[in-house]
Amino acid sequence: MLKKLGDNDILKNAVVKMADAGFPTPFAGGLEYSSPARGTWNIVHTGMLVPEAHEIFVCAASCLRGVVLTAAEMNAMDRFSTVEVRENNLLEGNLEELLIDGVSDIIEKLPKRPPAVLVYTSCVHHFTGCDWNVMFSALRERFPDIDFTDCYMNPTLRKSGLTPDQIMRRQLYSLLKPCTINAKAVAIIGNDLPTDTDSELYTMLTDLGLIIHEITSCKTYAEYQKMAESSLYISYYPSAKAGGDYLAKKLGGKHIYLPYSWDYDEIQASLETLGKECEEFTGETGKERIKGILAGFEQRKAECEKAFKETLEVVGDTAIAIDYTFCPRPTSVAKMLLTHGFNVQRIYLDSFTGEEKDDYEFLKGNYPELELYATVDVRSRFMATQSKKNEEKWLAVGQKAAYFLGTDYFVNVIEGGGMFGYEAVIDGLKLMREAYTEKKDMRSLVQIKGMGCGSCSLG
Repeated sequence: MLKKLGDNDILKNAVVKMADAGFPTPFAGGLEYSSPARGTWNIVHTGMLVPEAHEIFVCAASCLRGVVLTAAEMNAMDRFSTVEVRENNLLEGNLEELLIDGVSDIIEKLPKRPPAVLVYTSCVHHFTGCDWNVMFSALRERFPDIDFTDCYMNPTLRKSGLTPDQIMRRQLYSLLKPCTINAKAVAIIGNDLPTDTDSELYTMLTDLGLIIHEITSCKTYAEYQKMAESSLYISYYPSAKAGGDYLAKKLGGKHIYLPYSWDYDEIQASLETLGKECEEFTGETGKERIKGILAGFEQRKAECEKAFKETLEVVGDTAIAIDYTFCPRPTSVAKMLLTHGFNVQRIYLDSFTGEEKDDYEFLKGNYPELELYATVDVRSRFMATQSKKNEEKWLAVGQKAAYFLGTDYFVNVIEGGGMFGYEAVIDGLKLMREAYTEKKDMRSLVQIKGMGCGSCSLG
């Protein structure tokens, strides 16, 4: 017997109040949906950060379709090739031979020999137990002038161990070769977008006269290799932690993780951690200087408070929604906005990260009616349709929230936008003020893949 479903029935199990949300997964797993909000980067975009490198995907045709389109949208087809895995390769058991010969054929036909090649294998290589040592040893023997690294397009890794995103951000630095360590050199790693030069992280390093390496600023493969001289590796994006630990073990430098947050105490604690590490570079003479820098940073809390006040005067009691694509800690943003009087009603996310535990507990205890909306639940596909019935003005912080709410008033930022520290709070609030007053064409903007990668555009 057919039953008519109301709006509440359609979204059942895709929406939960904070009071009822479990940690770290507030929603049950199942059939998943991908919204048309495409600003976040994928493994093709990230791999292209290695300058002059060539990407080769060895996958089935159905899997290749998406990555080929990404490379085309980036205008980077000259740095991208594919080897198609077919059914007969599985039946004949010649996947290793196919990869070796296919990659070799591509390299030999390239107009210019690349200094490095990123070879992406897929889940079928794992299912069939391919021998990675055999494949990559053969390639390195045939092409001793090329650096090879293994990358992965394997969706089966999403639910256990390191995720494909974490692995990609680690492999991004796997080509770095050991060299003489420079005590005055540091590397900010794991970001798709360049770190804001106005952030306290960047200004402390520059004020102390340190050399800063970041893959986003490397123009040549030789510049990329200079990152290996760093004595300190700094990450602040959660998915980059594994890459930092890997580099410290491989090259001998030290890795510190400074978590992204809008909480003043957490921000100051991260900056103090950075300052303590920098004392090793500056010695006794630098301690007082670092102390003064940190004191100056702490005074930025007053600037943040001013920004909160100015933004609240503009936004008023407008309903606000935040999503996880805006930054890695949407709960931290929600907590700070709510405690400053903003009308945050929704957070769009599918799970909490481990470092959000305190934010989760605070919101659960103090704002139990705050709603969490899933973004990948199959029922989420109805959200955009339902939002058309709502005439209320929403301010969205992030692309997915904007899409699901159907609002043109949104902050168009992904992955924190390179912002960090108190500067992230000040700039984020400024962007909220601008988003409230300046209407955007949401549908045109959110469908652009890899926002900020430099060459992606609508075709």
